[in-house]
Amino acid sequence: MHKYMTIVLDIRHKISSGEYTQGEKLPTIPELCEQYDVSKITVKRAMDDLESLGLIARRRGSGTFVKGIAGTSTLTGARNTYSHFENVIPDSEILDTQVTRQVHEFLVVQPPTDIAQILDMDSESFAYYICRTRFSDGAPDRVEHTYVPVRVAPDLKRSMMEGSLYRYIEDQLGLKVASAHRAIGAVHPSIDEARWLNVDRQTPLVSVRQVGYLDDGTPFEVSTCVHAPGYEVFSVTTK
Repeated sequence: MHKYMTIVLDIRHKISSGEYTQGEKLPTIPELCEQYDVSKITVKRAMDDLESLGLIARRRGSGTFVKGIAGTSTLTGARNTYSHFENVIPDSEILDTQVTRQVHEFLVVQPPTDIAQILDMDSESFAYYICRTRFSDGAPDRVEHTYVPVRVAPDLKRSMMEGSLYRYIEDQLGLKVASAHRAIGAVHPSIDEARWLNVDRQTPLVSVRQVGYLDDGTPFEVSTCVHAPGYEVFSVTTK
């Protein structure tokens, strides 16, 4: 494992365990260099990753602080915390609907550089790319674009992706899905996404990018979900 990722996982664990609390100031870069016995470049790379995951905030002249983000999704009617350390529950567990999925693409690829970095993959490693539409009671409600490292699920098959990825990870592989970080944005759908969701290409939709983690801190999934109209974030607070 790269040295910077060791720092990322350790600080992430300290945040999730409560050792570092929301709003708390983190040690300075020189202090972290001494603590982890690494260079400034390594610490800065770790800080960049933690900031991109939404776990810390840098304040010029003040330092680096633990960040908290929370919100509620009116699609599920249940509270979601958009942070890296809350337990993730598949929507089918909390929706009183019949959930099905149509797989459009199932490929083994070398993922884009930014995805590979988040998944802690080197340039010679491969990931599954899965594109699918999810239906609730027969109506399309989102298109999912997902990357999963082959090393995490070496025997993953296309047919398995007609069901829940999280159930497969936990029930079939015996791994524990512990947490996720989600970032929310607005997009116009691609030609295919518009067709699969039965919307016009100029329709603004909610896009949710998620990084999923196992209980040992291993990132196992990067997914981007483009939601059909009707999905909205009720409130988001930052601190």
